[in-house]
Amino acid sequence: MTQDPLLTGLAALAVDAPESLLERIAARWVRVPAPIGELSVASTDQGVAYVHHGEGFAEAFRKRFGRPLLPATRPPAGLLPALRTGRLAGLRLDLRGLSPFQRSVLDAVREIPRGEVRPYSWVAARAGRPKAVRAVGAALASNPVPLLVPCHRVTRSDGMTGGYVFGTPAKERLLLGEGVDLDRVRALAGERVFYLASDTTGVVCFPTCHNARRITPAHRHGFRDLAQARAAGYRPCRTCRPGQEAVR
Repeated sequence: MTQDPLLTGLAALAVDAPESLLERIAARWVRVPAPIGELSVASTDQGVAYVHHGEGFAEAFRKRFGRPLLPATRPPAGLLPALRTGRLAGLRLDLRGLSPFQRSVLDAVREIPRGEVRPYSWVAARAGRPKAVRAVGAALASNPVPLLVPCHRVTRSDGMTGGYVFGTPAKERLLLGEGVDLDRVRALAGERVFYLASDTTGVVCFPTCHNARRITPAHRHGFRDLAQARAAGYRPCRTCRPGQEAVR
């Protein structure tokens, strides 16, 4: 990694800069293992700012953030378990520069439990913009901290995996590693089933919701949309909170 001109300039100062100045200007970076292979992670004094997979990390970071990079001696505390689980557990994120809508999208995505998926329309509704499904896709495509904000858990409503900042194969690998039965989701979608209900609880869920996975075949009913399920007397699950009723 070549020396950054700003760091060269700081080194040439006649008087030492305040100790905290460099940490406010530069970002620290480290390579760490993750479920999809080695990642490069940059952190600022405000938290983890960027997660990158593959080549071109330094160039991509500087183009996006305009900050110099310095090597870190160790990963930020909590980073490695957060990359494995998507649960931050106190790990701070530096999301400065994102719009309020982008932040609301990432906040919604963080609600999706490990081992479950939600459609883009669900994220749009949780972000307060139910008609902004394409905008949600764009916001997730520019997510600076994938895995930490688990945008791989957002899939298309037709049962297909959909795009991902690190590529569809990486997305599928992550979901399978979390226990998502992609074949079952696709098979249900092929039958035009996007919601599953239990006639013992009277609740309708997304198929990957942990409540839906407990429904026995004799008491399981599939629906194309939430309107059908409601018309049949089912109420939305309070855990996965299905709420989109557009006919597919």
